[in-house]
Amino acid sequence: MAWFRAVRRTFCVATKPAAAPALTTRWERLKNSKAGVWCRSLFSDYREACREIAISAWERPLKALVYVSLLGGAYACFYVKPNWSSFEGALLEHSNQLALLSPWIRSATSDSHVQNLMKLRNSGCLRHASLGLLSVIYYANHDPDTSLYEAQCTGLSVRWRELPRRVLDVGFVGHWWILDSKMKDYDVNEGEFKHLPAHMRETSPPSVQEVERNERLHRESWLPVMMKGVE
Repeated sequence: MAWFRAVRRTFCVATKPAAAPALTTRWERLKNSKAGVWCRSLFSDYREACREIAISAWERPLKALVYVSLLGGAYACFYVKPNWSSFEGALLEHSNQLALLSPWIRSATSDSHVQNLMKLRNSGCLRHASLGLLSVIYYANHDPDTSLYEAQCTGLSVRWRELPRRVLDVGFVGHWWILDSKMKDYDVNEGEFKHLPAHMRETSPPSVQEVERNERLHRESWLPVMMKGVE
């Protein structure tokens, strides 16, 4: 009878309906896929990195402040970095300022530098390059729209090692430094003073005693003239 009960148990187990597979949603299938596992591991790594950064900043606040200052300064430099439009506007403005002056009083250094830039701009040879935190202006040999073979051949283009010699200006924190330095005292002609002695070519600000003396003499010049009677 034992063998009969074993056979009957086997047939009963075989006739039982199979269990229905567990229903999975689309979100669960997406989480268990390869892309989901990769995204979860990536998020876990970033979360751990952010936690370590927060702990390190809490333990070393001075070091964190230095890093934040450097990052903020780099972002500010990148945000206010001058572009080609700002250089062109500054160049035209300085050119107009020099045009309002007589050739006899304008600075030869400022005039020659601005005229050279204007000549390169009109010929289409000026180029602008953005280098992250700063911008540079350099010159090329031809206009980019020129159909000459020398202008279109990549083998004859300006090489990178020649770029430092071709840089004309550097833009940083909203200023074009070389152009601004060349325009310093643009309304002073240095050639007028080259025949003077060395001690007369430069002027120094007056001292406090000299200022007080000049003010006293100026006040006295407005006093009425007192005429002494003839005896």
